[in-house]
Amino acid sequence: MDKFRMKPFSHPPNMQITVPGSKSITNRALLLAALSEGKSVLKGVLFSEDSRVFMQALQTLGYSVRLREEKAEVEIEGCGAMVPREKVSVYVGSAGTAARFLTAMLALSGGRYEVTASEQMKARPMRPLLLALEQLGVKFEYREKPYAFPFAICGREEADCQEVSLNIDESSQFLSALLLTGVFCPKGFRIRLTGKRDAKAYVAISMKMMEEFGCQMRQRGEQEYEILPGQCYKAREYQIEPDVSAACYFYGMAAVTGGRAVVSHVHFDSTQGDIQFLRVLEQMGCEVREEPEGIWVTGPEPGKLSGITLNMSNFSDQTMTLSAVAVFANSPTEIIGVAHIRRQESDRLRGIVTELKRLGISCEEKEDGLRLVPGEITPATIQTYEDHRMAMAFAIIGAKIPGIIIDNPLCCQKTFENYFEILTNLDLSLE
Repeated sequence: MDKFRMKPFSHPPNMQITVPGSKSITNRALLLAALSEGKSVLKGVLFSEDSRVFMQALQTLGYSVRLREEKAEVEIEGCGAMVPREKVSVYVGSAGTAARFLTAMLALSGGRYEVTASEQMKARPMRPLLLALEQLGVKFEYREKPYAFPFAICGREEADCQEVSLNIDESSQFLSALLLTGVFCPKGFRIRLTGKRDAKAYVAISMKMMEEFGCQMRQRGEQEYEILPGQCYKAREYQIEPDVSAACYFYGMAAVTGGRAVVSHVHFDSTQGDIQFLRVLEQMGCEVREEPEGIWVTGPEPGKLSGITLNMSNFSDQTMTLSAVAVFANSPTEIIGVAHIRRQESDRLRGIVTELKRLGISCEEKEDGLRLVPGEITPATIQTYEDHRMAMAFAIIGAKIPGIIIDNPLCCQKTFENYFEILTNLDLSLE
């Protein structure tokens, strides 16, 4: 399927949706299970391009990984702080979590590995993580550009390093990677943050899951973390939360159509930072209500959706979602704090602004965000830049306005393989 032609809802919808498991939690759980002693069973697993790359990498490294896709389960036989195969080539695809987490794991294990990635991932930031790993005694050989994929991990000399410096301005995944894989350093070490970004919602997920798998660490203020000596993970059965990031697209559709949406098992006690997006919709005029089955969002009457100004640094994956919703507001919207999304799967700031202008919306790109002014929408084909979130978020506009076509919709397989199939079943069908 090269293009998906959206068909707007003929009346305000009443959607009851089930979304896959969280990508962020799935990939953390895969890593923690591999690093645990014994057999872990992961339930509610997301099966997507990103998670499949992670699972395949673990199998390449010699782990026993049994997939029960029909039950959304994965069984992994963990090997503790030891990688079964010490010299293989591993492919990390376009998955940021797989790329950062597996790099840290392999580097700190002391083995020798060739690590390759997609062209998209080659352009994404890795330097701060690799510099931190060098401080911990890891040796790298870069095959193309310095501090970028592909590279060889050439073993690790035991270092007396007690503290490493790390900048997470470009991605908090660098910090999560070091925290999650610190069990390879039996003496422990401290991580001192040097940058300006204070967006650690995903780091909080990592820390919580480390504890759930039996590993303790210590946080000293906002800028220092300590991997305690002698830690190890313990195998367990683990239930993965539904993906709140994916749920937000359906909540966005409810917001712009005046309809209702509930996503099963999404609750405000979620560890995922994107749960904050529901409060943003509430501020814009939606009714948000938590029930036992999940959170309900009801959109306001046409013309009653308000624009907003906010810092989205801590839940920046929803920048595109908010932009798509905000074109239907009765006042401008300004988003700040998201300069780092320029170097994710695509230059997301440039992509949002370009596609909104293609739709006839007045939009100004800024250094760390954007400002858009709602107006009449011109039907167009939306370019997605091989970015799953661009494809899924801009579909929200097509839920309300005719003539919206999503180019390359299959790029959403990265995190949500049947997204457009679900839209079709919601009566948003191909023409």
